[in-house]
Order: sequence, then C-alpha cells, then structure tokens
Amino acid sequence: MSVRVALADDQALVRAGLRALLERHGIGIVFEADSGTALLAQLATQPVDVVLSDIRMPGMDGIEALTALRARGDATPVLLLTTFDDSDLLLRATDAGAQGFLLKDAAPEDLRDAIARVAAGETLLQPVSTEPVRARYRFHDDSAPTETFSEREVAILRLLAGGYSNKEIARSLFLAEGTVKNYVSTILEKLGTRDRTRAVLKAITLQVI
Repeated sequence: MSVRVALADDQALVRAGLRALLERHGIGIVFEADSGTALLAQLATQPVDVVLSDIRMPGMDGIEALTALRARGDATPVLLLTTFDDSDLLLRATDAGAQGFLLKDAAPEDLRDAIARVAAGETLLQPVSTEPVRARYRFHDDSAPTETFSEREVAILRLLAGGYSNKEIARSLFLAEGTVKNYVSTILEKLGTRDRTRAVLKAITLQVI
C-alpha cells in the first residue's frame, strides 16, 4: 500500500515539484497545505501516514504546527524540511516531537527512503549533513567532552544517527543487545545528554562523528 502523505509548504511551486517527485516514486499526496494552520485543519479530517512539512512558513510555521499537533494527541510522524539556518532549529523540532529532518537539497531517493522509514516508525537523523550542522548550528553547550570516545563508541553513535535501535545496532556490530545498551548509557554520560537524539546532535557539533 502506498504511503499517504500530507504536504505543507507555503510555496506552490515547491509543493508541485514535491508532489510530482513523490508520486513518481509511488507515494500518494492526500492533501497540500500552504501554512501550519491549514495543515492542522485538514489533518483533523484527513488522516495520513506521514506529514512532510517545511519549517519556515508565514503565520504558524512547521514546528509550531507540530507542537499543536502533538498537544491535541495526534502522533502522526512528521518529517521536516530544513536548510539548517536557525541556531535552535534541531532542538526545537526534536522537543516538539519531530521524527526526522531532511535537507531541502536532498536527493530524490533520500526523500523517498526518509518518508518510508518515518512511516515505519523510525526516527531519522541520517540525512542530516554534518558539515551544515557544524557550520550553522551551535549546541547550547559548546564545551568539548571531558572524555574521549573509542572507535566502537563512535561506530555506535553513527548508527544512532541513522535511527537504529539497540537491537539493530547489536545485529550490525555483532554484539549482545545488553552490551549495546551499556555503550549507549556510557555515550550519553560522556556527552552529558539525557537522550539519544541530543547525544547525536552534540556529537555532530563537537565533531565526534
């Protein structure tokens, strides 16, 4: 069954381009919205599998719409399109409940795969290019980590950035799931973060990965 998508962007030409691209890849567009307000109104009557939304829109932007969506109990996965030109963008979107981020200049295959993975329940950070993040994004605490990271810990961080679960990481690295859980706990402690997403963002910023 085709993934059903709601497409939100204030630019009609962008929406038309995305619709044509996604439909060529077998992804159905249930409706389009030109603002966060319009997106919320249509989602109330037209459920979808994934929301693909630009972050920057006049009036209610993508993150504000996401916040309102979660506040009313709607857990529809949201994939945000971004150019990473806002210093607090990633943390704001993560805190609001976004399942993924995608650069606007991503390849068509990356967009298709990102939508499929988010629809399947994954959290996706893999399409994030590290260089734009490092150049334009600054974590609230820019201090270097007090401890170094082993090669295995860096490998696990990279898999975390791809949205892999502990079980998937264990299978990929031929480790016990409990061992991976211990590694993740150590990584969070070293980075001084409380969750996996923030750990990945800080590791990217500090050039650990």
